[in-house]
Formats: sequence, structure tokens, C-alpha cells
Amino acid sequence: MKPTALPCLLLLAAGLAQAAPTTYDIDPTHTYPSFEADHMGGLSVWRGKLNHSTGRIVYDKADGTGKVDVEMDLASIDFGLDALNAWARGEQFFDVAKHPSARYTGRFEGGSGGVPVRVVGELTLNGQTRPVTLAIRQLKCMPHPVFKRELCGADASGSFNRDEFGLAAGKDWGFKMDVQLRIQVEAIAKE
Repeated sequence: MKPTALPCLLLLAAGLAQAAPTTYDIDPTHTYPSFEADHMGGLSVWRGKLNHSTGRIVYDKADGTGKVDVEMDLASIDFGLDALNAWARGEQFFDVAKHPSARYTGRFEGGSGGVPVRVVGELTLNGQTRPVTLAIRQLKCMPHPVFKRELCGADASGSFNRDEFGLAAGKDWGFKMDVQLRIQVEAIAKE
């Protein structure tokens, strides 16, 4: 081996070591899963969000692989209408005493240049688990200006049929069962 080959190999090995997956903790103050659902069979669209979420993301920027685990506190549902929030938390819908949270877990897929285009995973809601794929609309990582650790943010969306989770309220009145889910997330690299 030539004397100059060893430093080159060491630099290459160092670069590969830096390309290892990084674990990020979800920032609950910048992560708000939101949703859109039909009201009265097309009369209007109700929008809401979940104000409290936690979780973790593992992301390998070199090849775009990784996994997502987001837990959403259903008691933090916010339609902007207190009476509807209370009803949604109650026994007729989420029954948060019995099922306090929803959870989305999945793995990154597709894309090029280390940026995935979708998360293929499962949503657990109301004691039921069903497949849900989220399209990644954007994903960006940068140094956090205050904490001096890497910060990643993404916007992902997909849809599911709430009736498949046993949440059929309004179906007999003609409410559509499709729900649009959007997860806006920011996460910071663990120390």
C-alpha cells in the first residue's frame, strides 16, 4: 500500500462513519398532526389538530432510510370548538379513557439522493391497526441555531378510512368516512 493511501482510507472511513443513522427526538412544540374530515356528507370540511405528540425518528441521510414513531395524545384534539372537542374525547368517538393515544409507525422508502418520498407504515387508532402510507412533501435538515445539533423537519400526508378503525359516527347520516391526515414534524438529534 502506498503511503498516501492510508490517509485516504482513513478519510473515507470517517466519512462512512458520519453517514450512520441518526436518532432524532420529536419536538412537541413544533409537531402538530392535523386532519380534515367531512361534515354532513359534503356540506363542509372540519379541520383539527392534535396539540400534543411525542416520538422518535431514525434517519440515515446517506441513503434515505429510516423509521418513524409518532404517538399522538387524543385528549389534546382541537377542532377550535370546545363542545366538539369534548364529544370527540368521549365514549361516542375516541373514548380517550380507553384509548388515550393514536400511534403512527413506519419506514422511509423511495426517493433519491438520500431523501425519501414516502413513509410506509401503520396507524393504530381506537384499538385497531391498519396500513397507512404518507407522502413526504418536504424534508430538510439543518443545524439548530440555538442547540447546535442537527434539526430536521418534514411535512407528510396521507388518508385513511375512519370506519375501518371503528369510528363510524355520522355514517348513517351520509358523512364520508375518509380522513386526510397531515403530520408536520420537527425533530432534533439526540445528544
